[in-house]
Amino acid sequence: MRSPRQDLRVRLMELAGSQAGYFTAAQAKDLGYSYQAQKHHVDHGNWVRVDRGIFRIVGWPSGPSDSLVRWVLWTRQLGAVSHDTAATVWDVGVANPVKVHLTVPPGFRANDDLVILHRAVLDPADVIMRDAVRVTTPLRTLADLAESASTDPEIAVSAIDDAVARGLVTRRALLERADGLSPRAAGLIRDALSEQRAS
Repeated sequence: MRSPRQDLRVRLMELAGSQAGYFTAAQAKDLGYSYQAQKHHVDHGNWVRVDRGIFRIVGWPSGPSDSLVRWVLWTRQLGAVSHDTAATVWDVGVANPVKVHLTVPPGFRANDDLVILHRAVLDPADVIMRDAVRVTTPLRTLADLAESASTDPEIAVSAIDDAVARGLVTRRALLERADGLSPRAAGLIRDALSEQRAS
């Protein structure tokens, strides 16, 4: 039979396991780790403090999406990986962002030099978990790229081409989504799909 301390550790490991080894101070507190106990685990090398209120289990194996999990936790799980960074999660297009793109609610106040924040209310149907990362769906990602393509439309066009070719979205769903976007973004999507059909 497990002791209460062992049971607490098992529950923490289960939580951390679903979040690439990361967890927040609030999550640890909810499990039963007081702030004093949290400091103890950091001081004794059991946990690594990666940011204010965010920890990781020491020695947790690294994965390709680990840093993205950390940034979603930084948003207090209110945000999702989006735009150019979501395109890299879905492996579509030519986007290679230096900073992490996150969509957060309009009232979100935190900021960091390593992220680009896009403020919007995300429909639950537009967000999915992929490799422990809360990320916008391929359809929402393409719509976001089209809306923000004023700098480099090729990023949106290449992502649309790849997503349709790989079956991540259908042409029909993308055209239906385009109807709710700005005229410029809708035109970009229609043009990309026309060029794809012509090639």
